Amino acid sequence: MTGRVYRSSRSGGGDQPDPPAPPAGAGVAGHSATMAVLSLVSRGTGFLRTAAVVAAVGALTVGDAYGTAQFFPAMIYEFLLGGILSSVLVPVLVRRRRADADGGQEYAQRLLSLAVLALGAATVLAVVAAPLLTAVFAGAGSGEQFRRVVTLLSYLMLPMMFFSGLSALFTAILNTRGHFAAPTWAPILNNLVVIVTAGLFYAAYGPGRPELTDMSAGPVLLLGGGTLLGVAVQAAGMWPALRRVGFGWRWRGEFRKLELSELGRLGAWMFCYVAVSQVGVLVLLRLLNSAASEPGGAAGVMIYNNAYLLMMMAHGIVAVSLITALLPRMSAAAADFRLTDLAADLSRGVRTATAVLAPVVVVFGVLALPIAVTLFEHGAVEAAESRRLADVLVVAAVALIPFALSQLFTFAFYALPDTRTPALVNIPVVALRVLVQVALFYALGSALTAVGVMVGNAVSYVAAAVVSATLLRGRIGRIGLRGIVTTFAKITVAAGGAGLAGWLVTGLLPGGENLSGGQAVSHLALGGVVIGGAYLGLARLLRLREIDEVLGLVVRKLRR
Repeated sequence: MTGRVYRSSRSGGGDQPDPPAPPAGAGVAGHSATMAVLSLVSRGTGFLRTAAVVAAVGALTVGDAYGTAQFFPAMIYEFLLGGILSSVLVPVLVRRRRADADGGQEYAQRLLSLAVLALGAATVLAVVAAPLLTAVFAGAGSGEQFRRVVTLLSYLMLPMMFFSGLSALFTAILNTRGHFAAPTWAPILNNLVVIVTAGLFYAAYGPGRPELTDMSAGPVLLLGGGTLLGVAVQAAGMWPALRRVGFGWRWRGEFRKLELSELGRLGAWMFCYVAVSQVGVLVLLRLLNSAASEPGGAAGVMIYNNAYLLMMMAHGIVAVSLITALLPRMSAAAADFRLTDLAADLSRGVRTATAVLAPVVVVFGVLALPIAVTLFEHGAVEAAESRRLADVLVVAAVALIPFALSQLFTFAFYALPDTRTPALVNIPVVALRVLVQVALFYALGSALTAVGVMVGNAVSYVAAAVVSATLLRGRIGRIGLRGIVTTFAKITVAAGGAGLAGWLVTGLLPGGENLSGGQAVSHLALGGVVIGGAYLGLARLLRLREIDEVLGLVVRKLRR
C-alpha cells in the first residue's frame, strides 16, 4: 500500500550526530521568503529571457517551432524520470538521512551514479527518435518546413533532459540538507545564457521576423545550442553549493543497495501520473499547432506558452517556494506519524499561497493587455499577437490559484509517501481537461484555440484541487476547512475591491485597446500600484492574518 507511513530508525553503529531537523514554523516561513526573493530575481530574468526570445524569433512560425521543440526534452524527461526525481526522492532522501549512519551520503552518491546512466541512455534514445517526435506532436497540416525546423532544433535541445535530471537530483540533495538558495538562483544562470543567445540571434538574423525558410544550419545551431548551454550551466551552478553542504560525489555501483524496490513502488505510480499528463500535452500541442497552421495566424504554441510561463512565474515565486520548504517538514512529520502537524502545515500553505497569489490574479486579469504589450511587443512581435496573448493571460489568471492548490495537495500525498492516489486522481482530471479542450477547439474555432486550451487547464485544476483535498482529509484528518473558508472569503473581498480600483483607474488613462509601448508601461505601473495598494489596504482592514505574517517577515528581513 503506497499510502503506508514509514517510521525512521537509526541504523549502523557509532555515535553519528543526527542530521538537522527540518525547519519549524518560523523556519519554513524564513526559507519560503528567502526562496521567494530569489525566485523573484530568477523569474524576473525569466521575463527578460522570454521577451528576448520572442523578440528574436517572433510569436508565429519559427517561434512555434522553437516552442514545440522545447516541449520535447521536458516531456520525455518527465515521462521517464522527472516525476520520480522531483517528488519521490525528497521523502526517500529525508528518511535515509535520518536513518543511515553516514546521514545518507553513500545512498545519495549511488543514486546520482544510477541517474547519470539512466539519463544518458534516455537522452541518446530521444535524440535518435527526434523525427518521430516531430511527426507525432507537430499537428495536422503543420507543413514540411515547420517539421524540418522542429526536428533540427530537437537534435540540439533534447540533451537538455540530461542536465535537467541532474539539476533535479542536485536540488533534492540540497533541500534535504536544509539548503534552498542555490536551486532557486541557479536558473538565473540559465536565463542569462539564453538572453545572450537571443541577442546574438537578433543581431545576426534580425531585425525582421524570421521565416521557416531562413532557418539554415547557422541560426538553428545558435538558437538550439544556446538553449542547451543554458540548462547545462544551470546544473553546473549548483555544484559549489553541494560541496558546501558536505556532499562529495564519487562513483558507486552496486545499485541493489539502493533498495530500488521502494523507489520502484513509489515511482511506478509516479510514472503512471506523468504518462497520463503527457497524453494531455500531446493533445495540447496538436491542437495549438493545427490552429496555428490555419490561415490568419491563430495563436499557437509560442503565444500559449508565454501566457503559461507568466502563470508559472507567479506560481514559482509563491507556491513552489512554500512547497519546497514544506515538503521536507511534512515528510518528517509523516515519518514520525505526526499527521496533525502535517495537516497544520498543509492548511497554512493553502491559506498563505492563496492570499499572496490573489493580487497577482487581479493584475493578470485587469492588466493583461499592458503586460502583453510591455513584455512581448518588441522586435518580431506585432500588435495583433499581443492581443491574442492578453486573451490567454486572462484565463491563465483564473487558473493560477487552483493550479497552485492542486500542486500543494499533490505534494502532501508525496510526503506521506503516497504516489498512488495522485496518479489515480490524475486520470479523470486529464480526461476532463482533454475533453474540454477538444470540445472548445471545435466550438470556438482555430482563432480561440489557445484560449480554449487554457480554459480546459483551469477546469481540470479546480477538479484536481477539490478531489485531492477531499481524499487528503480522509488520510490526515481535518485541515482546518473553516479557517480556510474564512480566509478565502476575506481574500475574495480584498481581491474584488483591488480589481475594481485597478479597472477604474486604468479606464481613465489614454490608450484603450490600442496601447502604445509607453501607454502600456504607464497602465502597468499605475494599475499595478493601485491594485497592490488596494489589496494590502483591504487585507489589513479585514485582518487577513496571512498577509500580515508575510509583510512582517519581509520587514524583518529588510531591517537585517
